Amino acid sequence: MDLFEYQARDLFDAFGVPVLPGSVATTPAEARAAAARIGGQVVVKAQVKTGGRGKAGGVQLAADADEAGAKAAQILGMDIKGHTVHRVLVAQASDIAEEYYFSYLLDRANRTFLAMASVEGGVDIEQVARDNPEALARIPIDANAGVDEAKAREIVTAARFPEAVADQVVAVAQTLWRVFTESDATLVEVNPLVQDPSGKIIALDGKVTLDGNADFRHPEHADLDDAAAADPLERAASAKGLNYVKLDGEVGIIGNGAGLVMSTLDVVAYAGEEFGGVKPANFLDVGGGASAEVMAAGLGIVLSDPAVRSVFVNVFGGITACDDVARGILQALDILGDDIAGEAGRTGVPLVVRLDGNNVEEGRRILDEAAHALVEQVDTMDGAARRAAELAAQA
Repeated sequence: MDLFEYQARDLFDAFGVPVLPGSVATTPAEARAAAARIGGQVVVKAQVKTGGRGKAGGVQLAADADEAGAKAAQILGMDIKGHTVHRVLVAQASDIAEEYYFSYLLDRANRTFLAMASVEGGVDIEQVARDNPEALARIPIDANAGVDEAKAREIVTAARFPEAVADQVVAVAQTLWRVFTESDATLVEVNPLVQDPSGKIIALDGKVTLDGNADFRHPEHADLDDAAAADPLERAASAKGLNYVKLDGEVGIIGNGAGLVMSTLDVVAYAGEEFGGVKPANFLDVGGGASAEVMAAGLGIVLSDPAVRSVFVNVFGGITACDDVARGILQALDILGDDIAGEAGRTGVPLVVRLDGNNVEEGRRILDEAAHALVEQVDTMDGAARRAAELAAQA
């Protein structure tokens, strides 16, 4: 679960990471009251889980409480990259002498934790890594040893923090490690970590991702979930126990197994280049048991996306044999009935089905004999991806 900036700020504050006074507001009146409590110049920041807030006008300075209320009125309800602003963070403004970067993350590729730090903060860390890679220190962290003062100083030295702030950053590094481990996070990022004109180090903006697998240890994390901000299709899929992620494309994807589905996304995106840039519309893993009910639920979610113009069902039969999958697809179509059109006014969304694995011949025979008007079989994954992209482009 990704946290909003204000939630990350509150988490940092609870652990003792230096942050500026701030308060979240959902109305202009609340923003005005928050600014009055803080006093002086404040910054009003849109709370959305995406970048580009500043360029979109979602981060604005306000000289006093009245102006903070007016700025909040402008920002609330704004659309930033498809995310509607429902709340703003009103925080004390600060002059900045220097901007730095610091993070801990789960390094899946190397099966370890990783600290990343740079004296070039305030911009996308990907840009720093690309344009000036020597400016980004990457220090592996032994999970058993953690980050004590010696390890923190190793990180700070490798990143070449100025001596004048090194001790402060060492202390912040140790505290952020506590945030990372005790909250069961997979990412704790501060960008920028700033030095103000007085020389004080402050975490000015934070990003935190919590590991949902550890929710059983943190019942309090349930209060951090913002259902209103979640994509409605993702919310509906979660309620049905489906692993669904909404994407910006036209080909609905259904597969069994996360690895197979991710590969399917790649081949559809590649095939779609031939047809004007057609892309996958979603990630949907129905798991190992592709029963009629599961297939119906999956198809129902995928077809609820009005952008979907074709569906690619890519199944490798294993524990669940292909003949069971084929029957599940046909029964799912019967269960959905008229809803197979998804959006009102559409004549029907075609399904391209590729079956392989256990009992594949029987599964293909069942679909062939059914001869459903919306179902088309293609034997290979690449061929099926191309056909699904072609159908989406034609629609």
